[in-house]
Amino acid sequence: MNTEELQFIQDQIGYTFKNVDLLQQAFVRRSYSEENGGENNEVLEFIGDKVLDLFAVKLLTTQYGSMTRQSGDWNEFACQKTEAQLTEIKKLLVQKKTLAARIEVLGLADYLIMGQGDIRKHTDEEYSVREDLFEAILGSIAIDSNWDMTALENAVEIMLAPDSILTDDSALDYVSLIEEWTSVRKNDIPLYHFDKRDYQSTWYTKFDFEGISQHLDIFDPLISTTQFHCLLKISDDLPVFRGFGRSQSEARKNVCMLAYEHLRRNGLWLSIGDEIEDPNKDASINQLEILARRGYFSIPTYDFKESYDHNGNPIWHCTCRILQEAQSFCETSSSKKDAKKSAAYKMLMHVLNSLR
Repeated sequence: MNTEELQFIQDQIGYTFKNVDLLQQAFVRRSYSEENGGENNEVLEFIGDKVLDLFAVKLLTTQYGSMTRQSGDWNEFACQKTEAQLTEIKKLLVQKKTLAARIEVLGLADYLIMGQGDIRKHTDEEYSVREDLFEAILGSIAIDSNWDMTALENAVEIMLAPDSILTDDSALDYVSLIEEWTSVRKNDIPLYHFDKRDYQSTWYTKFDFEGISQHLDIFDPLISTTQFHCLLKISDDLPVFRGFGRSQSEARKNVCMLAYEHLRRNGLWLSIGDEIEDPNKDASINQLEILARRGYFSIPTYDFKESYDHNGNPIWHCTCRILQEAQSFCETSSSKKDAKKSAAYKMLMHVLNSLR
């Protein structure tokens, strides 16, 4: 890798290496080291797998848990989710598909260093290979930082973007929204650059910035605790955006929110047609939910009623409703699942036509 490529990777993952050779090693497959000598990323992958497990659990306990005071002086840990529910959410966070998708979104798969056999087989396109790369990068950060827990936690949050899984239905995941916009409109990825400074009082007005910056009131308590800013570039024909935060993850969320608001305000956001390329009955329930999460309307609700035909066979009636829509759609089927899909599809086609 050259210096420019190494800098790009460090910008995307939010960590600057003391020893960039460790970062490069994270991208070296065993097929390459067998052909050319040197070390590969397999042990780094093992280390990174354990790092990911630890901080995935920490994310879940922070998101859903808290300390509570019961009678007397006892402090107990309470959690909104059961052990089984936490296990399922953790699986979603660290599963092969999730990690592979994050490597793709960050634009890192192109830098894999592989042997000729892997190249011929297009091994870099396999989920498992991209999963290995995700974990190897975390492993290389662990070694380079001498197991700095803050640096590792930050790297997991930046690389994993867990809000796409942990955010509740009422909140927008701005990082994922911006990633989707760049993918759909530009067939590209968002470019990030993080910086840490010792900010004082009105620090953010003291250095020039040509772009669109998050505004902070000088009386905002965030100013005294802010240490990071994040620059975001999503298109050559748009300005660079700048957001602030107490952590790199918070700064990235804020800059993505700033960019999202700019795109919406200037009529540059995705049209509803961009959101759903192939509306169809089989995917209609998920497609409606995607539109709801993008802020077009509230999460759809489904009401079911069961009746029977003259032979005693069950007939399911499903009504799909959306709070903002006066019209609801009811469909009937001998299958509860099919009735729901049919009602969702009718609603989907209705909102697509009305919002175009």
